[in-house]
Amino acid sequence: MQTDSRVQTDSRVQAAAPKAVPDRPLPDTTVLTPLGLLTVLLGAALPMIDFFIVNVALPTIDRDLRAGPAVLEMVVAGYGVAYATLLVLGGRLGDMVGRRRLFLWGLAAFGLTSLACGVAPDAWTLVAARVAQGGASALLLPQVLATIQATTAGKRRAKALSLYGGTAGVSSAVGQVLGGLLVSADLAGSGWRAVFLVNVPIAAAAWLLASRAVPETRSPHPSRVDGPGTALLATALITLLLPLTEGRAAGWPLWSWLLLAVFPFAAGAFVVVERRAERVGRTPLVPPSMLRIRSVQSGLSMIVPFSVGFGGFMFVVAVALQSGLHYGPFAAGLSLAPLCATFFLASLAGPRLVRRFGRRVAIAGSLIQACGLIGLALTVRAGWPDVSVAGLAPSMAVLGIGQGMLLPVLMRIVLSELPVTQAGVGSGAMVTAQQSGVALGAATLGTLFLSLLPSSGARDALVAALLAQLAIVLVTTALAVRLPHTVR
Repeated sequence: MQTDSRVQTDSRVQAAAPKAVPDRPLPDTTVLTPLGLLTVLLGAALPMIDFFIVNVALPTIDRDLRAGPAVLEMVVAGYGVAYATLLVLGGRLGDMVGRRRLFLWGLAAFGLTSLACGVAPDAWTLVAARVAQGGASALLLPQVLATIQATTAGKRRAKALSLYGGTAGVSSAVGQVLGGLLVSADLAGSGWRAVFLVNVPIAAAAWLLASRAVPETRSPHPSRVDGPGTALLATALITLLLPLTEGRAAGWPLWSWLLLAVFPFAAGAFVVVERRAERVGRTPLVPPSMLRIRSVQSGLSMIVPFSVGFGGFMFVVAVALQSGLHYGPFAAGLSLAPLCATFFLASLAGPRLVRRFGRRVAIAGSLIQACGLIGLALTVRAGWPDVSVAGLAPSMAVLGIGQGMLLPVLMRIVLSELPVTQAGVGSGAMVTAQQSGVALGAATLGTLFLSLLPSSGARDALVAALLAQLAIVLVTTALAVRLPHTVR
C-alpha cells in the first residue's frame, strides 16, 4: 500500500511545511483493521452525539433543576466552547505521546465526566461537568482522524474517511433521536440523566476494544506544545463563542460586548504569533503553511459555513418542534430519523461518486441540501400547526442526502494533501473549524429564532431560521468552485 502524499503544492508552502514522510508500505503493526476502524468511529461518535443529545432534554432539565434560560445556554455552550478550544491541542498531544494512548485517556475521561453529568445535583454542577466533558472530547476526537490518516492508504483511506464523515453527520442527528427516546422512556425514573449515563457503558466497551484493536501511532518528529498559540486560540474562541451563546439569554450584559470587542485582537494576535513561530523554525499550533495548501484552504472554507448551518439547524429544530408544534422529546427526535438514514447512505456512496465526478459531488450535495431546506420551509409554512413527523420526512430525507454527499467529501479534501507528520495537527484544526462552526451556528441561528419567537410566533421564526440557513448554503455552493477538480 502506498500513501497519498505525492501531491504538487505551491513551492512556498513546500519550503515552509514540514517534510512529508517518504512513501513506504505500512507495517502490519500499524495497519488499522476493520475492528480497529469500527472502534475509533465509535469513539468519534460519542462526543458528536453528546453535543446534540442534550438539545431535546433541555426542557426537562429546566423543570427538574430550575435552571433558567441563561444556565441552560451554559449547559450547551460550556461543552461546545471547551470542546472547540482544546481540539487542536488534543491533536498535538496525540502526535507527541501517542494517538492510541490519548484515545484511551480521552475515552476514560469522557466516561467519568458523563457520569458526573448524570448525577449532577444542581444546574451549576451540571454546567461544570459539561465543561469537563467537552475537554475530554477534545482529547478523544482528534486521535480518530489522525489514526486513520497514519494507518490507512489509497482506497482504504478514502473509505475510512467517508465512514468518518458519515459518522460525524449521522451522530449529530442520532444524538437528538436517542436523546428524545431516553427522556421519553424515563428509565428507572432517570429522566434527562439517562442521556449522559448511557455514555458510561459505551465508553467502557470502546476502551476495551481500543486497547486491543487500535494500533499505536505518533509523529516521528513530535513538536513541543505551542503555549502562546494555544492560549491565544483559546482566548479567541472563548471571546467569540461564549458571548454569542450566552449573551441573549443573559440579556446582553456589558461583559458580553467586552468579550466580543476582544475577539478580533485575540484572533489577530494568534495569526501574528503563529507566523512568527514558523518563521523562526518552531512548530506552531496551527502552521500557517498548512493553511496555504490549496486542499486545506478550500475545504475548510466550506466546512465552516456548512457547520454553522448544520449546528443552527439541529438546535432550532429541536426547540421549534417542542415549543411550537408541542412534540414530545421522542417525536422531536424521531423527526430527524429520515435525515439520519439518508445521510449515512449518501456518505457510503461518496467514494464511488467522487472517483467518477470529483468536486461536482460537493456542488451537487450543496444544491440538494438547498432543495431540502426549501421543501422544509414550505412544509412548515403551509401545514402549521398540524405538521406531523411523517409530513416532515420527505424534506428531511432530501436534506440528509445533500449533507451526506457534502461533508465526507470536504473532510477527505482537507486531509488529502497533508503529510503524515501533520496528521494530528491537521485533523485537530479541521475538527476545531467544524465544531466552532457548529457552536457558532447554534448561537447565531438560535438567537435569530429565539429573538423572533415572541413577536412572530414559532412558525415564522422557524421559517426565518431555515431561510437564513439557505443563504449560508448558497454561499457554500459558490465556494465549491475553489475545490480541487479531482479528489485524491
